[in-house]
Amino acid sequence: MSYVLVVEDEAALASAIGILVQRLGHPVRTAASATLGLQRLRQERPALVVLDIGLPDLNGLDVLMRIKAIDAALPVLVITAHGNLQNAVEARKRGAAGYLVKPLDLPEFERTVRALLQEAEPVLAAAVPPPDADAAPLLIGSSPAMQPAFAAIAHACAVEAPVLITGPTGIGKSLTAKVIHLHGARHHGPFVTLSCASLPESLLEAELFGHEKGAFTGAAETRSGHVDRATGGTLFLDEIGDVPMPLQVKLLRFVEEKVFVRVGGRQEQKVDVRIIAATNQDLEAAVRARRFREDLYYRLRVLEVKLPPLADRRGDIAGVAAYLLAGIGRGRSLSLSREVVAALEAHTWPGNVRELRNVLERAAAVCQGAVLLPTHLPPELRPGTETRATANFPALDAAMATWVDDRLRHEAKYSDLLDELETRLLALLLPRFDHKPTHLARALDVNRATLRKRLRDRGYAQTNDDAGGDDAPDDDTTSVPDPDHEG
Repeated sequence: MSYVLVVEDEAALASAIGILVQRLGHPVRTAASATLGLQRLRQERPALVVLDIGLPDLNGLDVLMRIKAIDAALPVLVITAHGNLQNAVEARKRGAAGYLVKPLDLPEFERTVRALLQEAEPVLAAAVPPPDADAAPLLIGSSPAMQPAFAAIAHACAVEAPVLITGPTGIGKSLTAKVIHLHGARHHGPFVTLSCASLPESLLEAELFGHEKGAFTGAAETRSGHVDRATGGTLFLDEIGDVPMPLQVKLLRFVEEKVFVRVGGRQEQKVDVRIIAATNQDLEAAVRARRFREDLYYRLRVLEVKLPPLADRRGDIAGVAAYLLAGIGRGRSLSLSREVVAALEAHTWPGNVRELRNVLERAAAVCQGAVLLPTHLPPELRPGTETRATANFPALDAAMATWVDDRLRHEAKYSDLLDELETRLLALLLPRFDHKPTHLARALDVNRATLRKRLRDRGYAQTNDDAGGDDAPDDDTTSVPDPDHEG
């Protein structure tokens, strides 16, 4: 049976990989350097090469190119302790069949190795990008949360399939689309963006597909749409979740066949474009609510890049901030003090990278020197000014954001949101005061009569002193209903 070649200079990791591969039924040979690994490769062809980037004698990415020069069809699984976008993209461009980041997730490693051994994965090498495509602004960093996104971006750069980019507002979805375009085979072609939420429904179709002369009032001449302008390149449909249902039918056919008809026209037009879409919405929920077509969703989501919120990649914040600051300074040499870095890393960043940019622009505007200090930050970010009410609770912020999005989809009113919040708050507070509203009112400085009224309004069981007034005894007890129970 064909062996697996492990080129890894860490003896313990090489041994662990060897044991796992042997369990899959394949013999293993190890090499602690690039030179030794290439020698073994020339002697006998393995079924798979597991290649570390950080080798003592040569860079693993250069070794990957040499391996491909010897045997272009040989699958190579690249592993690295430095998981950044540049490594992921370069590994894919140079022919890697897989890319994993240390410390290795052994179940994921086993699944990847098993798949690569079962069938040689075809490698699609992307065209060489233009010189400025090596920069990936705002997608820098090496935090664990970004590794799946980097791997997905690298894969998207190597193929021509439609891509759906998902993630919260302000995280860099448009930039991600540009990175995929610049590192892909169509980088010499145009990159055309259409924001689907910025136009009324009556104009969106005309902007997308163009229109014929006289198609509607004001259409004095035939006009090409974004689709035509993107020919030979990439069409980026931002905020795709806001496309109205009638237009989704025409968009589906275009995505599937690259055929469309201009508004007011009859003749079919065919173009050669790549489609990348992005949304901050939960499209699966929109499909269930019948606000988004299921068939269009799956056609757009052939490949998906999920971008995590900035709060999930705190280790990258300093690097991202430094990059942004270099552009914001406009010739000024600005740097971040340690206190500022700590303050930035402590913030929850609900507005993500866009909010970070705004904060840095404000700080740079008020800074007269060369170093940003805590006094240059907005008050809510300054160390020592945080109170219990403004303390950072990322899990709470994330849960609240999900809850608000769900309630807004169900057209909840502001009063409904406040009522439900108070119901849930009381359900948490009462057990902490032995289910005695009087104790709760005294501890939290709430009027007892007002509190009892709110409890009754929200369906809580009557207390022993409900008929009493503010002089009622302190042994009142209230049973707490389930705030999630409806009915």
